[in-house]
Amino acid sequence: MSVAALIVAAGRGSRVGEGVPKQYRLLDGQSVLTRTLRVFLAHPHVDRTIVVIHPDDLHLYRASIDGLSPDLLRALLPHALGGEMRQDSVREGVEALTDATPEIVLVHDAARPFVVASLIDRAITAGRRWGAAVPGIVVTDTIKVVGKHGDVVSTPERANLRAIQTPQAFRFGDLLDAHRKAAASGLHSFTDDGALAEWAELPVHVFEGQPDNVKLTDPTDFNEAERRLKGHPMTYVTRLGTGFDVHAFTEGDHIWLGGIKVPHDQGVLAHSDGDVILHAMTDAILGALADGDIGTHFPPSDPQWRGASSDRFLAHAVYLVRKRGGVLDHLDATLLCEKPRLGPHREAMRERIAEITGLRLDQVSLKATTTEKLGFTGRSEGIAAQAAATIRLPEMKV
Repeated sequence: MSVAALIVAAGRGSRVGEGVPKQYRLLDGQSVLTRTLRVFLAHPHVDRTIVVIHPDDLHLYRASIDGLSPDLLRALLPHALGGEMRQDSVREGVEALTDATPEIVLVHDAARPFVVASLIDRAITAGRRWGAAVPGIVVTDTIKVVGKHGDVVSTPERANLRAIQTPQAFRFGDLLDAHRKAAASGLHSFTDDGALAEWAELPVHVFEGQPDNVKLTDPTDFNEAERRLKGHPMTYVTRLGTGFDVHAFTEGDHIWLGGIKVPHDQGVLAHSDGDVILHAMTDAILGALADGDIGTHFPPSDPQWRGASSDRFLAHAVYLVRKRGGVLDHLDATLLCEKPRLGPHREAMRERIAEITGLRLDQVSLKATTTEKLGFTGRSEGIAAQAAATIRLPEMKV
């Protein structure tokens, strides 16, 4: 399916101070928009890119694309002119894409210049699977809902909160219809397209975002971005971690393996859903990070994790890698049991693990073996899995 990227660059960015709009300010010699555009134009799975600009910024826009190579410019469509509100600008951009008729459109803020190709990959994958998908990162601070006098109204459960980023991915026709319906209803105040899709009653999926995919909003953000770009040269070191998990069988009619519900004549005895494959993978990633184990981050003594879906554990471990500026390269797991058989479910598990972690399918390996009737697995008393994770973490050259 064809993919188009829509870069929203029509805002004024008043919080950053006087001067040119923030998307045209220089970061280490290049404009913010230029840096953002390079990532999308160079991405092998983004077929076309369109930028929505303010009518007063044509000269700034031309200067931002002037230094791009002809190879990159081939994928750049003529710009569109934005409207008064962000929602109006996105609608103008989506309308301008009707001749290109992409299957998937990615909507991204120009002021997020640290977007990376792997995040775009995850957005495309999620958009194709779910139709409407937005990147989100785990909220680490406690959030309070306050009243008009500053009094606390409520404290949402932090585990259920995500900070939403861009690029957001949508089926093109669905997003176009949602924008047209909102405009016809006189609604213009949606600050992101995920919220618009929710209003249009489209199911919206949240996939794993990128912690350093920050939006440049105020002078402090620009200062930090400059330090980041001008810092010490960065190299990456490869780390390998291993994990192992085991659960005893008990009464039941299914077990969870690799994020998939597998019919079985028994269940497993566990505090969470007892998915040995995802547990082993989680511990492998945490081992590569040298950051404890699954019990450290999700203690069984905490009742909130009773019966919890193990995809949350694996997604959190991946988040920790990305929070440290790292890259998850590969996951490999071996299931140890007499039954159930892995084969009929292997590909569904690989796809689910790739979805949870943001990996490509060829970066997820699953195998299975029996123990030749030896030990507790050979006696069908329980099930086990071992896993390995390969990650790269940044190291500063000093």
